[in-house]
Amino acid sequence: MARIDIGQNIMKPKVVPATAEGFFQAADDRKTGRICADLADMLEQKLRGEMTEDEYKEAKGKLKRGCRFYTPHAHFNKGYKRSDGDPVDSGKAVIDMDGCADFAQRYEQHLKGREKELGINMVNISVSSTGGHVLFDIPEGLSREEAQQWMAHLMGDAAYDKAVHEPERAIYIPCREYILYIDEALMFGDELHGATVENEVIKNEELKIKNEEPLTKKFPQSFRGISYSVIISEFLHRTGGEPKEGERNKRLHQLAANLRAVCDNSEAWLLELMPRYGLSEEEMRSIIHSACKEPTKGSRLMDQIVGELGEKDEVQESLESNVPPAMPEKLPKLIQLLTSNTPAEYRAAVAHAVFPALATHLCGVRFRYTDNVEHEATLMNCLMAGTGAGKGCIDEPIRHIMADIRRRDKENEEREKEWKKENNKRGDNKDKMLRPEGLVIQIIDSDMTKPALVTRMDEAEGHFVYVKLNELDLFEQLKGQTGKQHFQLMCLAFDPGAEYGQTRVGTQSVTARPVCRFNWNACTTILKGRRFFSKVLTDGPISRINFCTIPPEEIGCEQPVYGAYDAAFDEALKPYIDALVSARGPIDCPQAFRLIGKLQRECADFARLSQNETYWNLSHRACVIAWLKACVLYVANGMKWEKSIEEFVRWSLNYDLWCKMQFFGEDIERANNGEGSRIGSRGPRNLLELLPDEFTLEDAKRVRLQQGLSNEDNRCQKMIRTWVNRHYVIQNTEYSFFKERYTSV
Repeated sequence: MARIDIGQNIMKPKVVPATAEGFFQAADDRKTGRICADLADMLEQKLRGEMTEDEYKEAKGKLKRGCRFYTPHAHFNKGYKRSDGDPVDSGKAVIDMDGCADFAQRYEQHLKGREKELGINMVNISVSSTGGHVLFDIPEGLSREEAQQWMAHLMGDAAYDKAVHEPERAIYIPCREYILYIDEALMFGDELHGATVENEVIKNEELKIKNEEPLTKKFPQSFRGISYSVIISEFLHRTGGEPKEGERNKRLHQLAANLRAVCDNSEAWLLELMPRYGLSEEEMRSIIHSACKEPTKGSRLMDQIVGELGEKDEVQESLESNVPPAMPEKLPKLIQLLTSNTPAEYRAAVAHAVFPALATHLCGVRFRYTDNVEHEATLMNCLMAGTGAGKGCIDEPIRHIMADIRRRDKENEEREKEWKKENNKRGDNKDKMLRPEGLVIQIIDSDMTKPALVTRMDEAEGHFVYVKLNELDLFEQLKGQTGKQHFQLMCLAFDPGAEYGQTRVGTQSVTARPVCRFNWNACTTILKGRRFFSKVLTDGPISRINFCTIPPEEIGCEQPVYGAYDAAFDEALKPYIDALVSARGPIDCPQAFRLIGKLQRECADFARLSQNETYWNLSHRACVIAWLKACVLYVANGMKWEKSIEEFVRWSLNYDLWCKMQFFGEDIERANNGEGSRIGSRGPRNLLELLPDEFTLEDAKRVRLQQGLSNEDNRCQKMIRTWVNRHYVIQNTEYSFFKERYTSV
């Protein structure tokens, strides 16, 4: 028998008996998540002074009315809020502590770990994120009001709403992220799985009939081009990983309740798609039937998964083709501005090339990566495109970004010039003037020498030095006696805390070893670029540099038309530059940190399925570069995250990897595997996609050879063992397998 109820809308308060499935469906609903997010944003607006208290209360009240609710104190047999509703007391009490700013801390300090002992059903942050609720069973001998007072005392004599005790009291259901603790058995009791005796009889009859039908694949195996097996795997990953024994029924019910949103709520379709994890066919039918009984609503989490996997599929297609990934339509505001005057065919190149100049404005700013190492925003960009392709498209955006630094440099160059002039007047026998302090000159000449570069770094006072080279081979004047010092400089510039300098005996020689803070842009043709890096393919520079390109144009195409980089452009750019210049010290961007974790997993998935070691090795530092871009955009945007930053950074990472694989992938593989190795002309391929649904070890070996991969040292067996462990495939016999979840990543 139900003990509490759930309602759809407080304005039309029809209620149904509460079940775990119905409750979590409400908590996971996209609308619930959106309301919670909007309420959190409104609270921030109020705290920033952008909304008055009255405006906030009015807007909050309107938003909350759209939430689903539950009735903690009663179940209603004849209708909610009717005079003849015949409420049945639930034996539970809730304390409403909305307005308690330290609610989560109070829970951690006073209640956590004692929930079973105290009969606590659920602890949650309120939908408005300004407090919370504790739902618990009333101790024997206490009234509801006394029980609430008792629980408030346990919470450290916390203030709570003492008017919340009537049977009709409704509490809004929060998004799942706001639920700090829940005991489903205690909260929902007999209604845990939403089944009555009558329903069980009907269901068992249905199962008896259905179990006699053979299971064949009658339904589509993909949604919007994404394999359902991929969707299922990603959902399980985001909701706690593989179900363990003891939680299989609950987790599979949760999966079915969400997956039905993209399966037309079809029980037969779900039965064909769902993983079993050792459960019988009858158990699976029962779980799916129960999930599909719930009121049909969308799934916010499923929408997110499908959206992001769709982006991943586009990325894979571009990696496997000769066409770079398409630029997102919605760009971060700063990138939108910097590409606003750029013809469409050049925007991707400009969107990558602006980052070294932007990052050069940061001084003393550090970001902590997933390996717990602090990085400064060292970004180096090389634009590789054909002769006459329009590589000058990056010049004006970079010139305007660097305008403020160029003005200050000019003043310090005049001071340096006067100092040199005065010293020359004094001659060799007179006391020389000391070099002036504060000669921070960040932009260096393209004909730099090592002593000049070391001097500029040493005097930069923690700033980056920067150079833009119209030709990449201008770096060669720094190559030194070993012939590789310019490549060593590129590696040192990327590595946190690395020093660069020289020690000389002469009194007039430059002797210094400053931290290597060096950002740069360079352009080159594809042929010259490949030649330039041909001797250091596996030595590190390529993986540390961000590459971009310009697709070749058709013969006879019209000349592209640029917009004006005028005073209005500079005025729009100024707030972003000011935000970068004013930033100092360690900066935490949790959204960028979470994003790079996802991108690392996506790269790992593709590496496992493509078995391309070159891609895998290049992806490590490519992820660092992408993360640094996210951090730079976050700082430039006034420490505010935009959803478009995530889409842009994912694209930027995969564009960078596409360029590296196209320009250097074959050469790196030859360097690693020897000249005799067979190299494909395409990018890395998803090997599992090239295999049939059921395949043998020999099939897999054949595909590897076709893609230029060796089968020596049991490489193929190791690959399949990884696929089995990652649940991409299931082993059928000793030498045969079939795909279970992944058909694409």
